[in-house]
Amino acid sequence: MDKPMYFIHYFMKHHELITKAQEVLNNNYQEKGFTIPCQGLYPFQWNWDSGFIAIGFAHFDMEKAKKEIKTLIDSQWSNGFIPHIIFHNESDTYFPGPDFHRSDLSKLSNTSVPTTGMTQPHILGFALERMYKVAENKEDVLQFIKENIDAIYDFSMYFYNHRDPLNEGLAYIYHNWESGTDNSPIWDDIWSTMDSPSLEFQRRDTSHVDASQRPSKREYDHYLHIIEIAKKYNYEDAKIAEFSPFLVQDPLFNAVLISSNKSLIRLYELIGGNEEKVTQLKHLTAKSIHSFNTKLFDEALGAYCHYDLRTGKLLRYVSSSSFSPLYAGIPSKEQAEKLVYTMMKKFGKDDQYLCASFDPTHERFNPKQYWRGPVWINLNWLLYHGFKNYGYKDIAERIKQESIEIIEKNGFYEYFDARKEAHKDNTAGYGGNNFSWSAALLIDLLSE
Repeated sequence: MDKPMYFIHYFMKHHELITKAQEVLNNNYQEKGFTIPCQGLYPFQWNWDSGFIAIGFAHFDMEKAKKEIKTLIDSQWSNGFIPHIIFHNESDTYFPGPDFHRSDLSKLSNTSVPTTGMTQPHILGFALERMYKVAENKEDVLQFIKENIDAIYDFSMYFYNHRDPLNEGLAYIYHNWESGTDNSPIWDDIWSTMDSPSLEFQRRDTSHVDASQRPSKREYDHYLHIIEIAKKYNYEDAKIAEFSPFLVQDPLFNAVLISSNKSLIRLYELIGGNEEKVTQLKHLTAKSIHSFNTKLFDEALGAYCHYDLRTGKLLRYVSSSSFSPLYAGIPSKEQAEKLVYTMMKKFGKDDQYLCASFDPTHERFNPKQYWRGPVWINLNWLLYHGFKNYGYKDIAERIKQESIEIIEKNGFYEYFDARKEAHKDNTAGYGGNNFSWSAALLIDLLSE
């Protein structure tokens, strides 16, 4: 088959899938200008979800992509912080809601809309750049970027000014929800050091999804306890750094921060001017990469690990987050080779889909429970681009094709079983269905 016919066949084959993905995004888009992750389970606007969603919308409805980003950054606090959930609307299908989080306790919070006092991985820089790359009307999108890039720059600066107490270029997270990998087995080591009270509350997630696919009640005790500590100190970063029992330098969190910094540099250079901001970003990014490679890379494991600032030790586990630095161009060639070896040895067996969210060879691996083992499309999207950019095209292509395959088999679920045998009956998609970033990133992958 010649090349033109191959592409015709390829896009005809996936036309129906792309159409369905567009329907998912349009159905989840809200009148106030944001997209919910899915119906019921997640009824508000989530930070990094919106970045990924904007990338998908950019391929067929740039106005919605721009609105998604603008609505998110309109929630920004006065110190540059952008929250992880913005409560634009009222809903009783999610807990904990605005009345629990009480963002109004902070004198820095956005008074126009209630939010949480936590954030999520900063993907907004590279989301903007991706929107520009896929735009047909680049002049229009560049104008949008000119109008909004400073807010995203301020978000980057927030981490260096308020989340880097050791001045090493690595931001901390104070809650597992900030990592994006909410109930990863990595956090079990921290929970074992905490004596959180047993709290009375009514969860909403388990009324939408099988409880076996969600975090435990005891994990929620820890989650809410950490928030109560942050509320006690009115979400003041310095106090949180001093008193939060959870304080971690996360490789995924810092990798996407670095990647967004690099995108901001390229976009500022495209716009012209802003030399001072470009110089600052280049300086901080170089410092971040140096600390990243000297502090977070575990030679024995051949992977990047999380660093527990409370114990002063690496949390020596391998997860999909361990490979995310490839997306940001952080590893040396030698480190990249070790990452490839580790991934294929632990995650890349023929009976498994790439890439499980936690080490399938570890006793804590659970292929059905949220971030304890299932495959997530957003991490696969990052890893696809990361391995491709380092020249590992075969691995990148496997990640891409397997991501497409599991969606074809099961639908646009939140996460998927990593075991191929579980997909025989096309019932290995878990969590929320018609999930926005699964749809958005599938559209982007099929555009490659």
